[in-house]
Amino acid sequence: MAFDLEDLPLDWSDYEDIGMALYDRFGDEFDESKIYRIRFTDLIEWVLEIPHFKGRREECNENHLEQIQIAWVYEWRENNK
Repeated sequence: MAFDLEDLPLDWSDYEDIGMALYDRFGDEFDESKIYRIRFTDLIEWVLEIPHFKGRREECNENHLEQIQIAWVYEWRENNK
């Protein structure tokens, strides 16, 4: 029985995967400066909505959210060269 890597559960420390998922969801709706201005309360909700995300709200902290923003910006840059 094979499994798809996209089916693996994500947690708060899976920054790169979360950044890719957020870019896939929002595309170029958010550029680098807008990503860094997103309210953390919104970012938490968006992360919790990612399919296969298994982390809990109470496990989230500011460092996780900052790292997710960095990963999302990196993904945006890679797609906008």
